Amino acid sequence: MAVASYSDNVFINCPFDDKFKGKFRACVFTILDAGFIPRCSLEVNNAGIFRLQAIVDMIGECKYGVHDISRVQLDARSRLPRFNMPFELGIFHGAKHLALGRHKTKQCLILERDKYRYQTFLSDLAGIDVTPHSDNQKTIIISVRDWLVTASRRRTIPAGLEIVSRFQKFERDFKIVCKKRQRSYSSMPFVELVSNMSDWLRLNQISRQPLFP
Repeated sequence: MAVASYSDNVFINCPFDDKFKGKFRACVFTILDAGFIPRCSLEVNNAGIFRLQAIVDMIGECKYGVHDISRVQLDARSRLPRFNMPFELGIFHGAKHLALGRHKTKQCLILERDKYRYQTFLSDLAGIDVTPHSDNQKTIIISVRDWLVTASRRRTIPAGLEIVSRFQKFERDFKIVCKKRQRSYSSMPFVELVSNMSDWLRLNQISRQPLFP
């Protein structure tokens, strides 16, 4: 997939399981509708590339990061927790605080289900703002949108409720198209999903003028 400039790339670090899939798609759509480029480890599908190195390289290409650390329950099969999300959050923070040059400008949003639950399982985050979403898709969209406005200072990002409405319309339209063309929306590869969302947004353009030009 095309890689935009460092200041346009947003690294998404979140669960990829079926229970979170709708919220993940909402986050991807929000980033695109806000005028940024979503990036995540699902881009990596090359057996010749060491996966961790590919993720590190990707984080190096992103000024912004959205990290959801809400998946703390045990896996139903293994009875073990998943550590990928806090691990990738640690890489992102390490890049910001230890690397040089543009990496010092990195900014991230940390999402959790409940506001203070992380203090029990990731107490090193004490003193860092964590945004709760209560497993609510609408809350995730508005939280990601508002954070991008604050972090980037861009005045052309659509209102949160507008993005919510547009995402809902995209899902209705896209599910119809997928059914007609016998495509699976739920299992669509990440790069293909991003391309289709981008195409829909291009065909359903809105005014991106600030309130007071």
